Amino acid sequence: MAARTRCFQLFLLLGFLQTCVSGKEDRGFTGTETNDGVLVSSVASKVLSSHLTTVFFPIVYIIVFVVGLPANALAIWVFLFRTKKKHPASIYMANLALADLLFVIWVPLKIAYHFNGNNWIYGHGLCKVMVAFFYGNMYCSIAFIACISVQRYWAVVHPLSRPQRANAVAIGVSIAVWAVVWLLTIPLYLYDQEVRVTNLNILTCHDVTRPSQRKIAAGYFLTMGTLGFIAPTVVCIISYVLMLKALRNSMADPVIAKKRRKAVVLIVTVLVMFVVCFTPSNIMLLVHYTLLLGEAHNNLYGFYISTLCLASLNSCLDPFIYYFISEDFRDHVKNTFLCRSERTVERMRVSFSALKYSKKNNTYKSDSGNTRSTEC
Repeated sequence: MAARTRCFQLFLLLGFLQTCVSGKEDRGFTGTETNDGVLVSSVASKVLSSHLTTVFFPIVYIIVFVVGLPANALAIWVFLFRTKKKHPASIYMANLALADLLFVIWVPLKIAYHFNGNNWIYGHGLCKVMVAFFYGNMYCSIAFIACISVQRYWAVVHPLSRPQRANAVAIGVSIAVWAVVWLLTIPLYLYDQEVRVTNLNILTCHDVTRPSQRKIAAGYFLTMGTLGFIAPTVVCIISYVLMLKALRNSMADPVIAKKRRKAVVLIVTVLVMFVVCFTPSNIMLLVHYTLLLGEAHNNLYGFYISTLCLASLNSCLDPFIYYFISEDFRDHVKNTFLCRSERTVERMRVSFSALKYSKKNNTYKSDSGNTRSTEC
């Protein structure tokens, strides 16, 4: 009886495995290339017409646009016009804000594309430009986060050393990052991003790869994932580990222990945000294009585009990181909302530093007698 039971269980297991294998052949975004376009599988058709891509994705991108556009525009305004004393950290953060802003301004096209049932109606050239900006600015953001990590490590470990040409070095590194990343996006213009899906009668933008161009796309994105994500991630992790080690060694001093703990919390927050936003999408990018290159039936593209959509949230989270990282940034934001000019802020600082305490009337008074703040 026991032997019959085991045989029956084995039979059910083999039947289940056979069902899984047969179902696996109908998964993914691979298809058959024809003269009119690409005939995708039934599961791919379901994903391209599902509420995930036509409702959830555009809602996420709307949040990114509504929050990210004004937040990053304000950050750039503060770094360029409200910050008098430029330093390497502010230079890198200004470039990060610019990368996020350039990412966000293309989001409305993605919103319209997904709301339109993943049907691209804006032309082949604009599709290539949007894809190039989408990936280019994402990898620019990752690179500048790595630059900020190295700069903060140096500021924590060597607080008294300030190279005379530090700003010039930061500007040179920023220009190099922009140049390298945008050079690396050139291949995106060299193969078709807009592909017609014949069984859905839609024009997809970057969502379907022609089988004849599979090797080009896979080779390119595997290279970008390695150079654009893995290398900066290693730099960030090493910088933050060494920074935490340096901060831990100085915790014995009670005078600076409180500030050090705040710095540790901030470091962990930034690292967690980086890992949560960028790691899933880039790991899935490497996995997807590896499977695509190996002609696997299930290339996990649905998971990949889902993590890529969630990664875009980083563009509206970065400005809040600036707010917590830099005390000067917080002050400049407050003064901007209060419509205070730089001259007014400086006059207020000088006036309040000259206040003298009067024991007779228990108030503060100024020698000049005209301590006022000018606001809008």
